[in-house]
Amino acid sequence: MIPRMTSNESASALIATVQEQEARLQFIHFTNDDAWQLGGLLVDLARESAAPVVIDIRRNGQQLFHYALPGTSADNDSWVERKCAVVNRFGHSSYLVGLRYRLAGRSLDNQPWLDPRLYAAHGGAFPITVVGVGVVGTVAVSGLPQEDDHQMLVDAIERFLS
Repeated sequence: MIPRMTSNESASALIATVQEQEARLQFIHFTNDDAWQLGGLLVDLARESAAPVVIDIRRNGQQLFHYALPGTSADNDSWVERKCAVVNRFGHSSYLVGLRYRLAGRSLDNQPWLDPRLYAAHGGAFPITVVGVGVVGTVAVSGLPQEDDHQMLVDAIERFLS
């Protein structure tokens, strides 16, 4: 379970945890069928916990899966877009990017070269990394607090890969 960040020490530990997750949660391949199965697993997890989330999976810019559970809105779709833009730009989860900025006492929103209407460094988008290839896409969730969005993704990817 992802702990809440309370200090610079806990931020450093949290960053190490998320880095480990990214290194460990890599795919051998990622097909359209894999997107469908992972998306279905995320829908099941969201329903089990009555989580009002939008789920989105993309490979090389193509949307392969998208589902909005009851209680979501178009705002969640916007958050997904902005979180995925962070993964695509930095090659790391949106949560990790945000944590690194916060540990440095900065915010991605205040960087003059990045439009906050296009980028959101908040938990909920995770890179789809194929071993020997690199980042090929994103899987994203929006609707819960950022730690919980991130944890839902980690839980689903762990189940999918096991």
